[in-house]
Order: sequence, then C-alpha cells, then structure tokens
Amino acid sequence: MILVDTTIVSVANPAIKAALDPTTNNLDNVVWVTSAYLLAYAVPLLITGRLGDRFGPKNIYLIGLAIFTLASLWCGLSNSLEMLIAARAVQGLGAAFMTPQTMAVITRTFPPERRGAAMGLWGATAGVATLVGPLVGGLLVDGFGWEWIFFVNIPVGIVAFVLAWRLVPKLQTSAHRFDILGVILSAVALFLIVFGLQEGEKFDWGVIWGPI
Repeated sequence: MILVDTTIVSVANPAIKAALDPTTNNLDNVVWVTSAYLLAYAVPLLITGRLGDRFGPKNIYLIGLAIFTLASLWCGLSNSLEMLIAARAVQGLGAAFMTPQTMAVITRTFPPERRGAAMGLWGATAGVATLVGPLVGGLLVDGFGWEWIFFVNIPVGIVAFVLAWRLVPKLQTSAHRFDILGVILSAVALFLIVFGLQEGEKFDWGVIWGPI
C-alpha cells in the first residue's frame, strides 16, 4: 500500500484537479497531493525507526497501519483540495511509522538461512507495487472515480491489521536514548532535501546567498 500510494496519485491528478481545483489553469496546487505525502513519509523515518526499537516494531507498525488506513478513508471523503492535501500528509505519516518496522521484523523473526528468501519476497513485492500503482490508478479513476484510489486501501488495511496482529510476534524492545537535537536537525534536513527536489523547478532552483 505504501509504495502503490507513492505512484497511484500521479495518474489521478487531472481528475482530482477537475473535481477539487477547477478554477486554476495549472497543476501546481494538485502536485502538493503527492508532495505532502512524500514529505510526511520521508521526514520522520529516522524517528519512527527508533520508536520501533523502543516500543516494539509490531506495535509501531500497527499504529502506522491504523493511521494510514483511516487517512485513506479521509482522503476519499475529502471535498476540497486543502482537505485532501492534509489527509495525504497524515497518510504519509502512517507510512513512515510502518516502513522501518517491516525490515526490522524480517531481520529479527527469520533465522539466517531463511532471511534471504524473506527479504527477496519483500523486494519483489515492493517492485511489483511500484509498477502496479499507475496501472491500478488508471483503472480505478476511469471506472469508479478518483476517490477509489484511496478507498481501495481500506479493506487491504483491515485485513493486514488482523493478520499482523495475529501472526507477527512481539519482539524484544530496547530503551534507546533519543538525541533530540539530532532528531530535529535530521528532520529539518530531510524536509529541505525533499522539498528542494519536489519544488526546485517551480522556484527556478533558487539563489544561493552569502556563505551558504
């Protein structure tokens, strides 16, 4: 769901614009439906990985999955572009909670002789999801409307929550000290990098001032 949702929205942007932002002549505002998701996804990754070590990857994964699934419902029910952008940011936050825990669970659950196969399956699923996103997005937008690129996550999220709750074991936690300053600097740096890559062309790649 995480990787599908990074690509599925791109094919739905024209339909989203026509429904929620019909008065402007460019796609700049609609691009933030994707940018908000990517920013909220990338920025907290270091922190959420640490939270998995502290409170258990299963617990953090389930919290992230619940946030992601509920935010998907919010996205589909949005009746304004601003609401959709806000919902996408929350959806990205849920994805950030989930992602670091997946590899942690695989590494700590499977014995060394089976770990390679498990990681290979994880990688294959990730690759297929990246390719499937635009295809599924096009089918859903044409057949049912742009809202369904988000509604489709709800049954998948519910099934995934039940399966993870039942099948993923609780793993040992460790009390790590949080480097608050490092967390803040890392979050700001990641935000600026992602924002620059997303919005650089819009601002003509900016101007470098002074010693910076």
